[in-house]
Amino acid sequence: MSRLTGAFARAKASGATGLVTYVTAGDPDLERSREILVRLGRAGADILEVGVPFSDPLADGPVIQRATERAIAAGSTLVKVLGMVSDVRSLVNAPIVIFSYANPILRMGLDEFVSRARQAGVDGVLTLDVPPEESQQFREALSRARIDTIFLLSPTTSAERIRRAAALGTGFLYGISRLGVTGARDDVADSARELADRVRKETAMPLALGFGISRPEHVRAVSQFADAAVVGSALVNVIAEHGQSPRLLDEVERYVRWLKS
Repeated sequence: MSRLTGAFARAKASGATGLVTYVTAGDPDLERSREILVRLGRAGADILEVGVPFSDPLADGPVIQRATERAIAAGSTLVKVLGMVSDVRSLVNAPIVIFSYANPILRMGLDEFVSRARQAGVDGVLTLDVPPEESQQFREALSRARIDTIFLLSPTTSAERIRRAAALGTGFLYGISRLGVTGARDDVADSARELADRVRKETAMPLALGFGISRPEHVRAVSQFADAAVVGSALVNVIAEHGQSPRLLDEVERYVRWLKS
């Protein structure tokens, strides 16, 4: 059983909703980013999603774009991100998913990336701009290394593509609860439930829903129709607010424990 499969199985057995936490690797710097991952695991995050900084993050809103800029300015690269994952792998029990655009991976070389990811202890890879139809090379390379390939679904994803993503993907499906770019919102969009209902008709694969999650009530809402909630921009914003404070790690841990409550 992979770590991702195990994480969803444990959450289901306990009757809890999983929490997936996204951070941009290298924000505010590589050392504190490493420490943040450890604190996220300690706070009870079920899956750690580690974003690879990329200079043209088309799907990201202003909060994560600024985090990407800070991370790149701090010297974060894909090589260093994988090194950071390797450093924390023995310190956290939660699965670790690399969240990246295709460009950094292809620039490193797919086989080299997969080899380094396996050595680092990466459990899954979500490549934002590689759709299921164009994923064969990625999937085959990751599968050989026993790393899960995760696909994105949106409110406009057709039933046929949901079936294809479920058939070709492993680990879990990542549902975007609303159209547009990343960013915290006041409520969970109605389209989130509609997407979840359509996914449930096509597959039993675990579903994590993100885009807009920022408060415990959002997690509770998502728990009614999905297996996990994904918090991204709101957590990245906590890091931005306290990035230069000695309380940074405590604030990150406090925030995630609050969401888990």
